[in-house]
Amino acid sequence: MSEAILLVVSCALLGSFVGFLAGLLGIGGGLVIVPVLSGILRYFNIVPESQIVLVAIATSLASILFTSTSSALAHHRNKNVPWHIAPYVMGGVAFGALISGFLAALLPEPVIRSIFAVSVVLIAIKMLYSSSKKSVTQRALPSGPVLGALTSVMGGLSAMIGIGGGALIVPLLSFFSMDMRKAIGCASACGIVIALFGSLGYITAGSAHYTFSQGFAGFIYLPALFGIVLTSWFMAPLGAKSTQFLPVSTIKKIFAALLLVIAINMIIS
Repeated sequence: MSEAILLVVSCALLGSFVGFLAGLLGIGGGLVIVPVLSGILRYFNIVPESQIVLVAIATSLASILFTSTSSALAHHRNKNVPWHIAPYVMGGVAFGALISGFLAALLPEPVIRSIFAVSVVLIAIKMLYSSSKKSVTQRALPSGPVLGALTSVMGGLSAMIGIGGGALIVPLLSFFSMDMRKAIGCASACGIVIALFGSLGYITAGSAHYTFSQGFAGFIYLPALFGIVLTSWFMAPLGAKSTQFLPVSTIKKIFAALLLVIAINMIIS
């Protein structure tokens, strides 16, 4: 088996796992893709060591555009996307993603990572606690503009550390008593926005370094993108379908466990 085929197969295996998670939990999957794809790029010696993580993040964002679209369409068919609030949430996330570069310049990255890690741990604990309770206090969703402001903070923080917004948006909407399945559906739609803006930035920034004839669109490595999307597009609907059968408490526990893994990864890295 040639190295090119082996690389695509490796990325396809990665995509199948990430696609299922995207549909099940409403996350883009960047936290899984970036470290694994970095290892794949390093093994095949695709780019210089100094640009491995950069290319992995760019390729991850591009794949999230497809995966989140597939996931959002599946959740829409299952009537799990609350379109009456989605424009406010997506608009807030888009604004936050756009200004994240300015915000990141104000704080050292270790500080941002520490704040995020602590926040994620607290969210995970809260979600584990609520998953074991029979009744939960009902909280009304804030008005559209207020919700947009809240999600802009989530989008900005997520973009600063290179992840999709689902890890923060789902717990936020769940806090306001939104059904877990609809919160996941809304987060899937938001992933499209974050991935679109992020991908355009990496294509523009990387166009001076790599060319299409080298297998790149900016910093996005196209063979890896093809392998990931090849399977993630089809696995995302399966994950979304699973939310129809799994109890909400189980989904919350899975999500909380993933958040803890995310926090540990942030602290270690």
